Amino acid sequence: SPPGLLLLTSFLLHVKEDRASPTRLVCDNRLIQKYIVEAKDMEKRVGQCQALPALRCSAVLPLVDFTFQQWKSKSNETKRREILCDLALLVGAAAGAQGQVSDECGARQLSQLYQHANSFLLLLQTFSWEAGHWEPSCSPHSMEQTHISSIFLTYRQLVQGKLRFFFYDLATVLCK
Repeated sequence: SPPGLLLLTSFLLHVKEDRASPTRLVCDNRLIQKYIVEAKDMEKRVGQCQALPALRCSAVLPLVDFTFQQWKSKSNETKRREILCDLALLVGAAAGAQGQVSDECGARQLSQLYQHANSFLLLLQTFSWEAGHWEPSCSPHSMEQTHISSIFLTYRQLVQGKLRFFFYDLATVLCK
């Protein structure tokens, strides 16, 4: 889909050859703002769909809230791994919900959310500052939800919170 491909393409076109770094995405604050607006729009559009039924199988969603003090005390690699765990749960929740939603409006929005979250997941997997790579065996704090709108709320909160602050932190290192 164009939005997911656009995110992936813009990210990959601005990766430095000597070291994988998300320079444009991190250094151009307008891009993360664009993704925040898109997350808000997806959440708004799914709210405009006709009454969506509760999910038969609960979606397991990450708890994405954090305190600024705790966030600042973590290394960039720890932050990246935490966000990867959150994104992996969100991608799984969106994929699981897609199979339970027959409404065209809701299915379209879930597909878009899945593509955006999966693009971020794939991109962040390519960056590592410490030895070792991310393993999908992480166990973030999570909750079960049966409301489709909860998936969109969690995604928006993740993009507006952890991802935005993570990119800000990276910008202080990468954008000189």
